[in-house]
Amino acid sequence: MKKTAYFRKMHNIGKIAGTISIAIMFGIPLVICVVYDIMPTFNEYIAVAGTLLAIYVPTALSEVLSYTPMLGSSAYLTFLTGNVGNIKIPVTLNAFEVTESDLGTERGDAVAAVAVGTASLVTMICLIVGVVLLVPLKPVLSNPTVSTCTAQMLPALFGCQLVQQLTSNKSGDYIINGKWKVFLAAFAIICLIHFFIMPINGKEGYLMIGMLIGVSAIAILMNKFGIIKVVPATKPKPVEEPAEAEEAK
Repeated sequence: MKKTAYFRKMHNIGKIAGTISIAIMFGIPLVICVVYDIMPTFNEYIAVAGTLLAIYVPTALSEVLSYTPMLGSSAYLTFLTGNVGNIKIPVTLNAFEVTESDLGTERGDAVAAVAVGTASLVTMICLIVGVVLLVPLKPVLSNPTVSTCTAQMLPALFGCQLVQQLTSNKSGDYIINGKWKVFLAAFAIICLIHFFIMPINGKEGYLMIGMLIGVSAIAILMNKFGIIKVVPATKPKPVEEPAEAEEAK
C-alpha cells in the first residue's frame, strides 16, 4: 500500500480518534473508581481479568494482523466498535464485490470506510431499538422457533462468507487460480490438531496467530510448485474517444 496523501491523512485521523476513544473508555471507569474510592488492587485485577486476557488478547492480535490489510484505515473504527468477524468483515467483503474495488487502493480504502461506518450506525440504531422494544418483544424473542433461527445466524453468516471467498479467485491486482486448495490444506491441519493433538476449544486466538504464518507458508509453497497460480488481473483498457469528439473539443 503506497503512502499517498490520502492514506497519511486517514491514518492520522484514525490515530487521533482512536487515542481519544480509548482515553474515554478507560477514563470513565478510572474516574468513578477514584471518586468513590473503589479502586481495585493489582491482585484483584489479575484474578478477574487474567483469564479473559489470556483468551482475548491472542484473538485480538490475530484479528488485527489478518483483518487490517483488508480494512485499511477503517480498521480504527472497526476495532473500536467491535462485531468484527460477524458484521464488519462480511460487509466490507460485500462492498468490495459490489463496487469491484481492490485492496490496497484509495478507492478500496474509501469503500471499506463507508461500509464500516454505515454498518456501525446501523448496529447502534438496532441496539437502541432493541433496548426500547426489549420488553414488548420478549414473548416473540422467547419463542422456540425464533430462538432456533437466531442460533443459526452466525453459522449462516460465516458460511456465506466462506463460499464467497472460495468461489472468488480475485485478490486485489492479482488472480489466484486454485485458491480453494490453500483453504483445504489449512482446514486439514486444523482438523489434525483438534482431533489428534489437542482440542482447540479456548485456544482459537493462539491457533489463528499460528495459522497466519502456516497459511502464508502453504500458499508460498503451493505457488512455487505450481499447485496454485498467481497471475496479474487484466484490467479493461480505457475507451478512446472518437476523433470527431477530439476535434470538437
